[in-house]
Parts: sequence; C-alpha cells; structure tokens
Amino acid sequence: MEFYAVILAGGVGTRFWPLSRRERPKQFLPIISEKTMIEETVQRLTPLIPLEKVYTIANIKQSRSIRDIFPDIPDANFFIEPLGRNTAPSLILATAHVFLQNAEAIVAALPADHLITDVPLFLKKLEAGAEAATERDDLVTFGIPPSYPSTGYGYIQFSRKGSQKIKDEDFYPVQEFKEKPDVAQAKVFLEAGNYFWNSGIFLWKAKTFARKLQQYAPEWHVYWEKILQALQGKNEPQIAAIFETIPSTSIDYALMEKAKGVLMCEGNFGWSDVGAWSSLLNIWPKDQEGNALRAESMLLDSENCLVYSRDKLTALIGVKDLIVVDTPDALLICHKDLDQKVKDIVGLLKKDNKDKYL
Repeated sequence: MEFYAVILAGGVGTRFWPLSRRERPKQFLPIISEKTMIEETVQRLTPLIPLEKVYTIANIKQSRSIRDIFPDIPDANFFIEPLGRNTAPSLILATAHVFLQNAEAIVAALPADHLITDVPLFLKKLEAGAEAATERDDLVTFGIPPSYPSTGYGYIQFSRKGSQKIKDEDFYPVQEFKEKPDVAQAKVFLEAGNYFWNSGIFLWKAKTFARKLQQYAPEWHVYWEKILQALQGKNEPQIAAIFETIPSTSIDYALMEKAKGVLMCEGNFGWSDVGAWSSLLNIWPKDQEGNALRAESMLLDSENCLVYSRDKLTALIGVKDLIVVDTPDALLICHKDLDQKVKDIVGLLKKDNKDKYL
C-alpha cells in the first residue's frame, strides 16, 4: 500500500486576526505550542508517513514558507494552487498529482491547523483508515464524538448497524453529512447518539476518488479531467485558467455529502479544529479563575478571559469572558462567545481598503 499525506495549508485564518495575517496566517503561527501549527501537523505524521510522501497544497508564497520550515521535503511535494478556491479544487488538484504517480495509492487529506493530543491513537486509526480505503474501495472519514451541542461544526450521521472491524477499529457506514445546525437541532443530534462532528479529515484511494466524482459529482469530474490533462501536459497556465473558473466549494459540499460508500471511524484522539480564539481556553493552561494567558498581565476580579500580548503589560479589572489580543498595530477585544465574528471585522477591513491591517 502506497500511503501519502496531503496537508491543506492554504487557509487565511481570519478568525485569528489580528495575529493571523495574509503574510503569516494561522497555520504558520505557534498558537498551541512553541512550534507552528503546520510543524505540529507534519511531525505527528512522520512515524507513519515519511517526509518524502508528505505533500502540501497552498499558494506560492505559503509554499515557500513551508519549504523554509521543512527543507527535507522534496520540492516536487509542494503543490501550488493558483487561487484559493476552498478544499474541493485543492483536493482535486492534489489527488490528481498522486493519481498520475499511482492510481492505487491512498491519500490522507488533513488540515494544517488542527490539534490532536493523542498522537499514537491517531496514527493507529489513520493506518486503519488507510486499510479500510484499500480493502473496501470506500471514502473514509473520522467523526469526533460531540461533547456539547455545537452549532459551529457540521455533523456526520452514521449507523451502528453494518459496522465492520478493520485493524481492530470499528468503521460505520455513513448515512448523511449534515450542515451546521441551529442550537435546537444540535441538541437533537447530541441526544440521538449517532451524530458525530465532521473532523475534515478524509482518506481515499486516488482512483476511488476519481470514480466517486464521476458517479456522484459529475460536474466536478469535468474539472478533474481538465486538471489531469493539464498536469499530464505540465501546463501551469492551463491549471491557472481552470482555477479562474472552478467553483469555490468545500469537498464536503462537492462530494462527501453526495457520495455513497463512505465509512466513518470514531475520532476519539483529542481533536480540536482550533477554530477561533475561544477554543484556546480549552487548550492553554489556565489560572484558578479560568483565565488563559500568554502575556505579562495583572488580573483583578476577572475570570474566563483569554489574553495574548507579547509587547506590553495587560491589566484586567472586574471583567469576565473576554478575548484580548494585542499586536503592534491592532488590538482585539471581544466577548468569547462572539469570536466567530472576528472574520466579519476582517471583511470590513477589506471593504474599507485597510489592507495594512490584513
């Protein structure tokens, strides 16, 4: 079994503004530890997948940054996306690269900016997922057992009937992918017990991916064929032209929600998508009042706050549930329950042409 990892490293991390910027987005920041998030992602894979079989896909500037971080990854392993068009175009391009090398190869598609705390269990399940993709010719994903009725994640509905054990791991047939629900629906999902969060981690055989596109997403298979032809001809301008017209869509919407023959394994390996500043309240060490601090700080009568400040003393008095992020040219203060709206601030900055803050 040829086993490759494709790291999706092209995101812009708008929810982590003002620390995350165009020139240094979230995946290039040491948010979880002293290492960047992409370093954490790649290094957790290498006990199972050697560096020469690790690929990344990102724009040209981001790819140069990744090359600087990982000089031992071969130059040919840095796939360049001409434009940011979400995960469906990225994974079609990356899987097509692998397909031309070996159509039987297994691809593990992983975001560059997630946290996984139980790495040995993750690798065990990833290996089992690769075996499942080989044996069953199915698409494979991981579902995260929900700990609360989240409205920020998509859900995977699965059946416990018809499960099968592969390399000592249970794989369940997927019934449906569900979009992000409202609170009431999320509570129903939680109580039902057969709805897990969508991890955004997928495995497939390269030729199975192509066939599933043809069967269940023919409008996307057209782009697959065009990209494959361009890669065979080493025609970079043609790939750029394709990306000018290809829809900006996630792989979930483009394929996973439509496809039959999808298996899910329980992703109980300490996963977080680290989706916004508030998620770090569950990751960074906290004081007795629940404050998570990466700052020289003085706090009085304050609780459940997150503070990031490298350059100055930060003092809080009589507040709770605040996010405070200080950078040399921008300061963010928001309620922790509203930090998803940080991306809206980025949108307003774009609208007002305040590019120096982006």
